[in-house]
Amino acid sequence: MEQILMNDSKKILFENRLSRLRARMADIGTDLVAVGPTSNMAWLAGVSAHGDERPVMVLVTQKDAAFLMPALNQDSVRQHTDLPFYCWADADGATGALNKMLSDFGLAREGISVAVDEAMRADFALLLLDALPDNKRQFLGDTLGYLRCRKDETEYAQLKENAVLTDACVTAAFEHLKVGMTELDVIKFIDDYFASHGATTEFASVCFGGNGAFPHHDSGETKLQEGMPLMIDLGCRKGGYPSDMTRSGYFGAKPEGYEEIAVIVEAAVKAALAAAKPGVKASAIDDAARSTIAKAGYGDKFLHRTGHGLGIDVHEHPYMSASSETILEEGMVFSIEPGIYLAGQFGVRLEDIVIMRKDGPEILSDKPRDLIAAK
Repeated sequence: MEQILMNDSKKILFENRLSRLRARMADIGTDLVAVGPTSNMAWLAGVSAHGDERPVMVLVTQKDAAFLMPALNQDSVRQHTDLPFYCWADADGATGALNKMLSDFGLAREGISVAVDEAMRADFALLLLDALPDNKRQFLGDTLGYLRCRKDETEYAQLKENAVLTDACVTAAFEHLKVGMTELDVIKFIDDYFASHGATTEFASVCFGGNGAFPHHDSGETKLQEGMPLMIDLGCRKGGYPSDMTRSGYFGAKPEGYEEIAVIVEAAVKAALAAAKPGVKASAIDDAARSTIAKAGYGDKFLHRTGHGLGIDVHEHPYMSASSETILEEGMVFSIEPGIYLAGQFGVRLEDIVIMRKDGPEILSDKPRDLIAAK
């Protein structure tokens, strides 16, 4: 993950996020939030701490905040944050520094309500929880996760920029196709394209022919042939945030039955977009897409949820699944990506990232979802 350099604007941004977190903690009665060296730490404090077996975390109460920090890393990390450090050396271990931190914060008592970073190493989390007697524990979904779901305009601007860059990359990739090239050849082109525009490839799945029937295909040496259907799912990372999109098409002659399936998938996307409004459950978006595909007779060929949140992580809350109770709100960013997968033939998935506005979803991509005919 990119390291986030501290300047005045960044300092104000992270101070604001810390204030918002404390307000949220007060609203729901959380005493302590513990954030590990994960994307949650990058979002909250602008720090991507070195990840190894040495315990490092940010602890936040409604009036205090500080790092538990390996002394080995303190000078480097100090460049990126003004938060206090409770440092510990390898010779001593982290327990003493952690206990002093909890005592200074007034947490050395029973019944602490603590929210623990679900992406933190288990040994880090247990070190903390063992030091808090009879704690009431939960994950970050109702605190920091709640805030991360609701993107601000700075985050929107970066996500939009990355979406447009990905539009251009997928267009160029389809134009680059030639008979005999492999899926991995196309990924190399994608890597080079993003690099030439100051980004890195976050992921890329290039699916030729029947490989498109695997929702998460591991691209390989399959060669492109005339009349092949294909699907490209890709994303870049720039400015600390990723992109994500999928477009489907074919090379040369249109495969039999392919357009019929694409029409159904596009109808499912439109149904999901129409269902997406502030105040609606995320499950309603999944139901709108899934029922459209089911009515067309392909319900058992839609193999995954309709979408996932996107922010610092490619997959984060909220999730557009049948079981999701999340109520959609303004500022939430998520994918809408129904698909139909016909084993041994092809798959069609069409994916856009949207941000929820007061009147409904705004699509970040500028590229139409039309099937792409490559020659």
